[in-house]
Amino acid sequence: MTKLIFKSGLYFILILIALELIVRVLHLGKDSPARYIDEYNVEKWEPNQEGYSVTGNRRMNFAEYHINNSGYNSYREFNPTLDKTEIALVGDSFIQGFHQDYYNSIGKKIENQLNDVEVYEYGYAGYDFADQLHLTQQYKEEFSKIDYVVLGIRFRDDLFRGEYEVIYDRMRLESAMYKNARKIKLLVYAQGIGILDSAKKFPGKLISFFMNTKKEAKEVKKETIPEIEAKQAKYIKNFESLVETYGYDKSKYVLLLDTSETPQVFLTYLETHNFKYIDFGESLNNSKTPPTLIFDQHWNNHGRNLIADCVVKAFKSFNVH
Repeated sequence: MTKLIFKSGLYFILILIALELIVRVLHLGKDSPARYIDEYNVEKWEPNQEGYSVTGNRRMNFAEYHINNSGYNSYREFNPTLDKTEIALVGDSFIQGFHQDYYNSIGKKIENQLNDVEVYEYGYAGYDFADQLHLTQQYKEEFSKIDYVVLGIRFRDDLFRGEYEVIYDRMRLESAMYKNARKIKLLVYAQGIGILDSAKKFPGKLISFFMNTKKEAKEVKKETIPEIEAKQAKYIKNFESLVETYGYDKSKYVLLLDTSETPQVFLTYLETHNFKYIDFGESLNNSKTPPTLIFDQHWNNHGRNLIADCVVKAFKSFNVH
């Protein structure tokens, strides 16, 4: 019996090692770059990292990333000067572009259409409008040399707060425990395809079984019109507060948004107060080819081409709203 247990344990370990090697060789598990908070309280990726972002159990999306010296996924280093023309793209995971090879990013697509223009992509998953303006202020000397700053914004997600503060919850992923766990690619792969979800829920199910309790499904309450209007007013107030606190150069700053997903009250506010914006919604919504990934809301290569076209068109004409 002891011999059987020993052999079973040995075979189990060998199988795990074999699976780990398969996951590593085939790049089935994603590489997660390390993040940090710099001396200006700006959260970003640790500089000079490379790896592969993987989605799905069959590598449904596989893309290479490269974190530059500034801490952002980019094909180039950021070196703005007054004698060059530069465009900065600032935003969340859509600008970060981990779903696309870094050398085929939105910035690169824009550069391919514009002569003698450098595009700097300050994208970081989770950035909201407060993060973006805090970044531009803390690196104001750098941004003062950049000719054109595009700030990606989604009304329903990016205006929850009217002042900036570091969100330390995300930094828990940089604890020793999480860092060591990320080194086990089989574990990363299992988590990525949802195998570990049942294991995470098991303790709660076990407690519910012994306590003989049942969780009733919570009915999602539909927001009333007054509640929606109150929330929209709060978000606009947050927008005003951030602009007032961090400054906003209307001559060079422009918002990148989808008007079809933006309340008319906010669009009217922007137009009344002369905030320029680029609408990419019409281009994406009218596309006969899907502009987003099948399994994800992020833009696919075609969608990124459309976004790049919108920015290029605005930059060439400066005819933004």
